[in-house]
Amino acid sequence: MAIKVNRAVLAHRLFTGISRHHLARLIEELAVPWQAGVEGRRHAARGGGRKRAAGAGARHRLVFVDRLVATLIHLCHDLPHSVLGLLFGVDRSTITRAVQEIRALLAERGCAVPDRPGLRLRTLTDVFAYAQAEGIELRLDATEIQVRRPPANRGGRRAFVSGKKKQNTMKATVITDWRGRTLWTDTLRPGRMHDATAARNEGIAVCFQHFPDVEALLDDGYPDLSRDHCGQAITPPRKPRSGALPGRVEQGERDRHGHSFDRISVEHALADHKRWKQLTRWTHRRDRLPDTYRAIVGLVSDRTVTT
Repeated sequence: MAIKVNRAVLAHRLFTGISRHHLARLIEELAVPWQAGVEGRRHAARGGGRKRAAGAGARHRLVFVDRLVATLIHLCHDLPHSVLGLLFGVDRSTITRAVQEIRALLAERGCAVPDRPGLRLRTLTDVFAYAQAEGIELRLDATEIQVRRPPANRGGRRAFVSGKKKQNTMKATVITDWRGRTLWTDTLRPGRMHDATAARNEGIAVCFQHFPDVEALLDDGYPDLSRDHCGQAITPPRKPRSGALPGRVEQGERDRHGHSFDRISVEHALADHKRWKQLTRWTHRRDRLPDTYRAIVGLVSDRTVTT
């Protein structure tokens, strides 16, 4: 049974999660890299250059714009590929290939920079260099995404069991500015890894050494970074010991509350990421989650830059 669906309806913000203006800019940005990837794969399959004129041969049943829209709908609502294939009038395998192609392009974009059109941050070094040049105080935090439990009798099965959530998770480290605009996210780590260890594995200690003017607000989960990089990695003040004077206890609570208030923007950013259905609970292959998370973070950063 054929279903006719208006393409303009599928491109609406309620389906894609982004505005039409944002969608138009994405089409303009990604069309050339996507076409280059298609020609590269064809060149590899042929083993040489074109044997027919450009434009000859079979046409794509799913054009680039539809591929981008289908991928955005999949990211935003986690619709199965078979359902998307029915909506766009193509086979499920066509949607699967389209999602893989577009998701990889979105993941490579990095995060948008406020007031810097065309400039994007892709590495932790980029973020620290930008923060030092602009005098921006960073906010850093980690979040966990529930994933499927690895099969039994497979090595490394316990690596994904989170000590905090008691679930199988993968952990993402995110950096934002004081307004909650996402600037960077890492490659994701197994949930059992400690927050500070994940940040160290990304090279944050080296960045603190090379950019001594950069400060980052952290939570209680990063005491070692605060000790090793005093004045740069700033954690909340420790609670007064039992039996301390009432005035000291009240002052300590005010200081901790002020620190939490200053870094609440990164919590809002993490919540903004998880408004996309695929990040509420990941039910697909774990090796595809890092690209998915980076793709969504890049899209969210595009939107928050203009706010």
